[in-house]
Amino acid sequence: MDGFGSDFSAGGSGGKVDTGTIMEQVKVQIAVANAQELLQRMTDKCFKKCIGKPGSTLDNSEQKCIAMCMDRYMDAWNTVSRTYNSRLQRERAHM
Repeated sequence: MDGFGSDFSAGGSGGKVDTGTIMEQVKVQIAVANAQELLQRMTDKCFKKCIGKPGSTLDNSEQKCIAMCMDRYMDAWNTVSRTYNSRLQRERAHM
């Protein structure tokens, strides 16, 4: 075997590697990992902020705190993400 070529087949491409398909799969995996990390961080932060004494149910104030915390966290994350992406695009345009 020559390493990569015959181990990975994408559909009916006769054993050749379809780099476009692989790149898309990698992008999807990265997006899923980023979403999981975002959810984990948001959960940790909002739980610590809003839940004083963990129990079997959340009272109204805890529910409101969790909802507002998650909304603020997502708004902040979206703002940072948009700013980061636009900065990357500007830097790529200047290359």
